[in-house]
Amino acid sequence: MTKDRGKLCALFITGAGANLAQAADSGFVEQSTATLVTRNYFFSRDFSDIRGSEKSMAQEWAQGFILNFKSGYTPGLVGFGLDATGKFGIKLDSSPDRVNSGLLPVKDDGRAADNYGRLGLTAKVRFSKTELKVGELQPNIPSLVFSDIRLLPPAYQGASMTSSEIPGLTLQAGHLTSTTLRNEAGESKLQALLGNKPQRQVSSDAFNYVGGDYAFNSNRTTVSAWHSRLEDIYEQNFFGLKHSVPVGSWVLGANLGYYDAKEEGRKLVGKVDNQAFFSLLSAKLGGHTFYAGYQGMYGDSPFPRVFLNVSALGNELPTYEFVSTHERSYQLRYDYDFAALGVPGLLASTRYVTGDNVKTGMGFEGKDRERDLDLSYTFQSAPLKGLGVRVRNAMARSNYRTDINENRLIISYTWTLF
Repeated sequence: MTKDRGKLCALFITGAGANLAQAADSGFVEQSTATLVTRNYFFSRDFSDIRGSEKSMAQEWAQGFILNFKSGYTPGLVGFGLDATGKFGIKLDSSPDRVNSGLLPVKDDGRAADNYGRLGLTAKVRFSKTELKVGELQPNIPSLVFSDIRLLPPAYQGASMTSSEIPGLTLQAGHLTSTTLRNEAGESKLQALLGNKPQRQVSSDAFNYVGGDYAFNSNRTTVSAWHSRLEDIYEQNFFGLKHSVPVGSWVLGANLGYYDAKEEGRKLVGKVDNQAFFSLLSAKLGGHTFYAGYQGMYGDSPFPRVFLNVSALGNELPTYEFVSTHERSYQLRYDYDFAALGVPGLLASTRYVTGDNVKTGMGFEGKDRERDLDLSYTFQSAPLKGLGVRVRNAMARSNYRTDINENRLIISYTWTLF
């Protein structure tokens, strides 16, 4: 933590101290929960069109541990609480020619670290149905989606507020000043990603956001509106609509979203001009779910986001994002839940996205495509209940960026400690 956040946590502890004696037999302890997640992760990404001396593969194997503690609140009109997250990663296999998988930190000598870890603390205060948090945060909003896609989850440092005083309406606001990347133990400055190109030459002092979601129609319909700003780089608005409706034996769904971004403040990465629209339509029958999606990039810039963060875009996949300047992309997806055949916990998914109309700046139209296959199983009964196994295979091809063949094997288990 920085000195400022340390002072805030100290003030929190002082303010909460008068209630701690009562807290031992109150909600602070009784409502506390703790889980331990173990995650064994093998990641292999082969850059299939790279030849010669240039690095052509990122392949590593690691073991991770994630301890999550969430307290209840002290009694009274204003309740105090404290959350903690402990993360620890261990290298099982790596080499200098296979680093940068996103699982492990890379040292100055070009080798992966043997291990890395972090303890994050979050002070929280609750009044009615409004909650304020200061410290280690994991926001999950359209402009900063929680991206737990490697060995250990990322985090941000700052303050956030969530309010649900009005039924169906959830409002949020936040001020973030630094980040802990998914393969780091320390804190880094906030940076931007434009399309698939990191803007590592500059950094921002803060990421600010405000917005809300309103659910109605028996929670079948949700509308969203958000504003965010990566100071001195870009600002972005988001508007979204999610809706589902039963039609006979089917359930039809729609997920629509629109982003609008422009440069902000000192314009550290230059002009930003991006409007992104996506629509993902679904139809569910029994264990079958069919999807069709469209995504379009408009304006003269690729889609902007905070570095190493995923987005809520409908056609974004784990390998390609389909967010280059002027890109149009189309998706077909099919999921099957084997619970319909009496095998709960077994899920399969296949999806294919193709994109074109990319402004490459190299005198030709950019095109890309990706096919993903996912298979996962979570054991439902003792002694292996809670053990999950997931396999992913992806193939991505493009005429303007690197081709990729990717495989992932993830084995996880969650212990509920209390």
